[in-house]
Amino acid sequence: MYILALSGNLLMLLLITMEPRLHNPMYYFLSSLSLTDLVLSSSIALKMFCIFWFKNKDIHFLSCLVQMFFIHCFTSLESGVLLAMAFDRYMAICSPLHYTSALTSSLIVKIVVTLVIRGTIIVMPCPWMASRLPYCRSHHIPHSYCDHMAVVKLACTDITINSAYGLTVVLIVIVFDVSGIAVSYFLILRAVLRLSSKNAKNKAFGTCTSHLCIILLFYTLGLFSFLTHRVGHIAPYIHVIMSNLYLLIPPTLNPIIYGVKTQEIRTAALHLFIRTAY
Repeated sequence: MYILALSGNLLMLLLITMEPRLHNPMYYFLSSLSLTDLVLSSSIALKMFCIFWFKNKDIHFLSCLVQMFFIHCFTSLESGVLLAMAFDRYMAICSPLHYTSALTSSLIVKIVVTLVIRGTIIVMPCPWMASRLPYCRSHHIPHSYCDHMAVVKLACTDITINSAYGLTVVLIVIVFDVSGIAVSYFLILRAVLRLSSKNAKNKAFGTCTSHLCIILLFYTLGLFSFLTHRVGHIAPYIHVIMSNLYLLIPPTLNPIIYGVKTQEIRTAALHLFIRTAY
């Protein structure tokens, strides 16, 4: 899955960079999603290879905190990029005449930078607070990567503040982003249903299908991973597997789903392979 995620997202970035027809807001946001997926999947997969292949199950505490930051920061960034892509679809369908003039390259850069800053600011306190906890019990994390709650549960002190802050971060990201995505698609649905042409309706729905599949996949797996830390009892190996899939399935499937559903990407890939063959 990691090899597929790596090759698929690198190919997506290559196609968007080389093909002038893909130089528009939708594909700029898609390239941001691919970059985010590359960092997110690499944050866990490289260490997992060391665990499974070389039996190297140790990780330095500082490295653990760095991994924690990257995982949660880029998870927040991916959620924000999905929100930005929903806004992009809203502009393309509901206000097509102002699409390219409103979503300029400078605005897209500002949106992405703002999302990076948001993720950094809200996630940075998590590893900082975790680093100040006393760990006098076992240092064994029943996980394949340094998830925030998996680490702080090892502390031999009250972790209410850490748990509450982690919950607050998740709620801020999910409530804000999911609400924005829901509003965008409500307005899109309302605009599409007003179209008189059946072909226009089908085309509008077709451009949003791939995005909705990715949104449902990302938030469903993320919600499961989040809830298993706080409610209910689930077998540890199931929790570990599902948490890994949460960070590996979206990066693996995102380029595949967009490649299959988007004609421009399929055409650009075909042209690339033909040029390479000759």
